[in-house]
Amino acid sequence: MIASFVVSCKAGLAEADRLNLANTPLQSVDDMFAVRTKNGTVTMRMEAPLMEHYVTDTNSYDIFPKGLSVYGYNDDGLLETVIVSNNAKHVTSKVSGKEDIWSAFGNVVIHNVIKLETMETDTIYWDQAHEEIYTDCYVKMYSDDGFMQGYGMRSDDHARNAILRRPFNSYGVTEKDTTKIVIDSVNFIGPFKKKR
Repeated sequence: MIASFVVSCKAGLAEADRLNLANTPLQSVDDMFAVRTKNGTVTMRMEAPLMEHYVTDTNSYDIFPKGLSVYGYNDDGLLETVIVSNNAKHVTSKVSGKEDIWSAFGNVVIHNVIKLETMETDTIYWDQAHEEIYTDCYVKMYSDDGFMQGYGMRSDDHARNAILRRPFNSYGVTEKDTTKIVIDSVNFIGPFKKKR
């Protein structure tokens, strides 16, 4: 009986030795939903079908292999920014403790709901400390003012003031219909009824 116990333990140890913990998530979360608030007001909401948490000797990181959706709200609590991507990664350094890098990649779409402005790119980075999003990749930007494209973009993290670094072959709209009514369909509450 002792011999069979030793043999079975050795077989289990061999299996554990083959397991690479750096490639194995310590935690998996299905249908992840996270909300960030400030003074009781929602500032950001994140949703992902799957989040996997990994830990190495130097850092820990979360990956979102089935995509990530981020919703940013302005100071009035209105939805302002939507960022959607096929994949995303969040890395936190264990050494410095200050390095916190978010990246989204694969068909990244950044939509500012209030400005009616949409950007498409392959990769975007979020610098939380400086409240900035940026990329050096090719970017297409659509707005009521026209179409722009170029390489590299910098903006605040709500995509309010996006600037293309190296634009090319862009066009603008010089005439606008001043009678056109634009309704923010995401934040629209409805017409107010007058009380009699």
